[in-house]
Amino acid sequence: MEIWDAYDENYNIIEGMTLVRGEEASIPEGVFHLVCDILVRHTDGTYLLMQRDPRKSYPLMWEATAGGSALKGESPLECATRELFEETGVKSSTLKEIGRVIFPKTHSAMVCFYCLTDCDKDSIVLQEGETVNYRWIDRDELFRLKEDELVTDRVLNFLDDSL
Repeated sequence: MEIWDAYDENYNIIEGMTLVRGEEASIPEGVFHLVCDILVRHTDGTYLLMQRDPRKSYPLMWEATAGGSALKGESPLECATRELFEETGVKSSTLKEIGRVIFPKTHSAMVCFYCLTDCDKDSIVLQEGETVNYRWIDRDELFRLKEDELVTDRVLNFLDDSL
């Protein structure tokens, strides 16, 4: 069972309240669980895409991020660092927060991070049950991906010329 902290719309932990993965339908209005997304860019200018497992929602579609829900007691940065390593094998101590978005419908308080890495591009690790493939693409190709190829483009809203 995965336990989460409860957050308000200002990303403050609601003391005395915990949430349980799988019980999102019972989360009260105005309460959120913390989710982190990490956009990974290689020093050569390419971006990492991960292909979703066929057993997950949006089967075999590509994601421009690694990420997931924060466990109870995890800060956004701790969550992002853990999820990045679990889903890609990339270790980073220099993640940069690039944006926050509240999703009332899914009770998610999203924190988006940017990771610049010089990792060996062939060393990406796939997470069983989560991902089945990966690829590196340039910025232009990333922005050309169609809706039926890319699960979500929310993180692209935070990209600017400095990233």
